[in-house]
Amino acid sequence: MAFLRSLFSGVSALRNHQTMMDVIGNNIANVNTAGYKASRASFSELYSQTIQNSSRPSASNGGTNAMQVGLGMSVSSLDATFNQGSIERTGGDLDLAVFGPGFFVVKSNGQNMYTRDGQFKWDADGRVVTGSGAIMQGKMADATGVVPSGTALEDIMIDAGIKSPPKATTTVKFAGNLDNSAIAGTASGTTTTTADIYDSLGNKLSVALTFTKNTSGGWDWSAEIPASAGVAQTPVGTGTLSFDNGGKLNVNGTQPVTFTPPTGAADLAIDFNFGTMNEFTGVTGSSLISKTSTVKMSTQDGYSAGTLLSVAFDEKGFINGTFSNGTIQKMAQVMLAEFANPSGLTRMGGNAFALSANSGSEVLINPGDSSTLTAGAIEQSNVDLADEFTKMITAQRGFQASARVISTSDEFLQEVVNLKR
Repeated sequence: MAFLRSLFSGVSALRNHQTMMDVIGNNIANVNTAGYKASRASFSELYSQTIQNSSRPSASNGGTNAMQVGLGMSVSSLDATFNQGSIERTGGDLDLAVFGPGFFVVKSNGQNMYTRDGQFKWDADGRVVTGSGAIMQGKMADATGVVPSGTALEDIMIDAGIKSPPKATTTVKFAGNLDNSAIAGTASGTTTTTADIYDSLGNKLSVALTFTKNTSGGWDWSAEIPASAGVAQTPVGTGTLSFDNGGKLNVNGTQPVTFTPPTGAADLAIDFNFGTMNEFTGVTGSSLISKTSTVKMSTQDGYSAGTLLSVAFDEKGFINGTFSNGTIQKMAQVMLAEFANPSGLTRMGGNAFALSANSGSEVLINPGDSSTLTAGAIEQSNVDLADEFTKMITAQRGFQASARVISTSDEFLQEVVNLKR
């Protein structure tokens, strides 16, 4: 019966507007879900029934169009919209937000999945994981902090007991002034200072330096490690500093020493840097009102072994470890994945997506290329509430109007039944 077409059209519209409302409801439910990407329902006309075919025009008659009656509508696609969500600063050490088309790569039960949710945590084994336990994938650095090139992925795992190795001192810089008015052989012609250095085992050694005014107007220096309980004094080195009439060094300000430390560590070769020749830097030789000489160590480049204090991401996706000896070392790097058709990814729950036949293969990139990271932040849901409420109104109106089509078609059928009376 012809009236059945309008009934079926109305029923299809009811069913599919309900699907649209399901999508809207899910979007609104996830308005505060980090990294969530909203979906939308797209409709298409259903197959049309042809009542009369079209005819070709002739010499005596014009052509006629086909007569077709539609049979309702259907959902043509349910697509995720991957426009950028807003970035919220959280300050969390392991929070990351992606800006651009990239996805974090995580592994769950041996399967790679992809997410925009950057709320990462530690597990008991030191792995970086999502709230559902999926393990972040990336590249681990070697013992020297070098991250390998390439795109080979592995679990990101940080050993909380990792140590930063010691570094023997190779350069010590000094600053200050040796009083030009001091007289050789007097108390004013001697100044003493100390410099703390480190050997290859990370032992801290205190080196005593003595500066003595010589009869040529310059200053001789000698350095030694003082004797201690059961350990004799250790000579470190000697040298001479001289200055021009402007108080600038007129000799090479970098003077090397080599000695064997009393700790059993490897021999030390250290440059004592007193400044730059012909420049008024480092140690100078001017006359001061105070008539005193003040020379002290300004910097040195050695340090002891250190324990891990904290870790944090940076903008390039590196996990940097801060150690108790003041060093910061790269420990791993996050990799991001991009897809030719991200809307083709399959939602897996837990804010994760999986590859599908229409998503394209993953393309792994380093953060900072087409996609960048913001450390200490997360990406918010891209749901636009104003847009969703507007769609809710149109879905409700479409459902309501379709229900009227059904009720009106029923009235038509009732009149047909009543013809027999």
